[in-house]
Amino acid sequence: MRTELPAVKILVGTMTGNAERIAEEIELSFDDRARIEALDMDRLTPAVFDDDAVFLICSSTYGQGDVPDNARDFYKLLGEQKPDLRHVRYGVISLGDMTYAQTFANGGKRFDAILSQLGATRLGEVFCHDASTGTLPEDEAVPWAGEWLSTVEESMLAQQL
Repeated sequence: MRTELPAVKILVGTMTGNAERIAEEIELSFDDRARIEALDMDRLTPAVFDDDAVFLICSSTYGQGDVPDNARDFYKLLGEQKPDLRHVRYGVISLGDMTYAQTFANGGKRFDAILSQLGATRLGEVFCHDASTGTLPEDEAVPWAGEWLSTVEESMLAQQL
């Protein structure tokens, strides 16, 4: 039995455009399966989580394991406002480079940590792409996103039982 997926909002934190490219590829690959909308984090506030959607954080890592510049204010607002996110379901795609092992993929991992602290529920494991492998992040993230959407669907079916 297949259930209709809720809207999926991909919240994009990027410096060089890799995370944005992944979001675009996910939109193109799964637009027949779910309503998908990518939003750059530079214009977001915690009110984005008021929507009845499932969220996919797609974030690169910058500097010493920080969130990218366009995500900095959004991340800071989450920490300051501390909204109740118990109704939120989300997934995470985190980009990094294993040559920086101590801070590998910390941009997305930081979002995972704060969303969890605010009560949100992560669906699936965090996907981490390692730029040092030479593979294109979208080549690995898109198949992962398909599996993640299946996890979202299974979660919804379980809630209906």
